[in-house]
Amino acid sequence: MTEQCPVVHFEMPYEDAGRIAGFYETAFGWKLHQLGPEMGDYVTAETAESRDGRSVTPGVINGGFFAKTPDLPAQHPSVVIGVSDIAAAMTRLTEAGGTVLGEPMEIPGVGLYVAFTDTEGNRASLLQPVGQG
Repeated sequence: MTEQCPVVHFEMPYEDAGRIAGFYETAFGWKLHQLGPEMGDYVTAETAESRDGRSVTPGVINGGFFAKTPDLPAQHPSVVIGVSDIAAAMTRLTEAGGTVLGEPMEIPGVGLYVAFTDTEGNRASLLQPVGQG
C-alpha cells in the first residue's frame, strides 16, 4: 500500500510582495514574513498560532507566496504534499501519469521540495521534511 501523504502547506504566486502581504494581513489576520533574495523572496504565511513556522492547531496548515517569474510553468495556487521519501513519491506520481517539474531542491531547515503537475494539469508540490528519507 502507498503511504498516505497529507497536505502540509499551500502556495500562491504574487506580483507585489507588499501588496499580497497587506491583503492577507488585513483580510484574514495572517502574519506574513518576507524572506530575502537568498530564499527567492518567498513570503511565509502563518494562518494560525504557529511555532517554528508550523501550525500548533491540528488540521490547520500554513503557507506561502512565491514571486511570479516568466520562466516557470503553472504559476497558480497549489498545495504542498508531505512525503517521507521524495524520490519514491516522484516515481509513483510519474507512474500514475503526472509530470515532475525539475529536480528536488533543498530548502534550508525545511527539507527537499519539487513541483509537479497531475494528470489534469494542476500544479502541486512534494516536500520531504528535514530528517526524513
